[in-house]
Amino acid sequence: MTSRSEERVVTPALLREWALPDPDGDKESRGTVLVVGGARWTPGAVLLAGVAALRAGAGRLQLAVAAESAVALSIAVPEAKVVGLPPDGDAPDEVASLAEQADVIALGPGLDDIEHTTRLMRAVLGAAGDGTSVVLDAYALGALSKDAGLLRQSRAVLTPNLIEAGHLLGRDPGDDLAAAARELADRHKAVVSLYGHIAEPGGSAWREESGDAGLGTSGSGDVRAGIVAGLLARGAEPAQAACWAAYVHAMSGRRLAPRYGRIGFLARELVDEVAATIATV
Repeated sequence: MTSRSEERVVTPALLREWALPDPDGDKESRGTVLVVGGARWTPGAVLLAGVAALRAGAGRLQLAVAAESAVALSIAVPEAKVVGLPPDGDAPDEVASLAEQADVIALGPGLDDIEHTTRLMRAVLGAAGDGTSVVLDAYALGALSKDAGLLRQSRAVLTPNLIEAGHLLGRDPGDDLAAAARELADRHKAVVSLYGHIAEPGGSAWREESGDAGLGTSGSGDVRAGIVAGLLARGAEPAQAACWAAYVHAMSGRRLAPRYGRIGFLARELVDEVAATIATV
């Protein structure tokens, strides 16, 4: 299993050598991100992930959220197309059509029911093409832990927290998060980003060391998942997107710390630092 000594540390120099694609042309050239999530009481998670995807470089944004929140979200994020989801977890034809056409699907932010999430995930990823990039977060990871066959796309990034990693592993991940990330990457044939430890299946591993305590705030993980999605949309490979996102997420927090302290900033404020952080690497 991977140890800390086998991980490459993510630094600005490493990222500059691994430069992000910089597409020319219109918004179509920077890809379409579809974010699916946002239960009745938590639509803000989709907002955070979606706007973070745009700040990371995605060209077009589409949001699928609980029907009760769709109108309000369309006003809050005028850059996005917003469609409503029924309360039973089924995906309407319009959402399936969006999934079929999307370049990247981020699934999970703000969902709060495993059975509904499983049905939604099966419909959305079933409609998506094999080449569609996928980011799974939050309850989508819980659904994956119960049915690994839900994910068939190979361009996938999983962004678990420690609890979600435990569900996926079937045990406590313990202190060796590098090994846990590697095990999950190999098991699900996907890139895994776990608390600064990034692993790709059967391949390389990295470690991001800039993250601080302030990132442990409500909505922060939604922002990170959105950054990954936006970088994938502009053409990054999954491991590249995960490494860049981990660094950008961490450094966005560090940029906010002088104003708000180590633990005083909000996830929505992280979003506003994403583009500038990418630009200054």
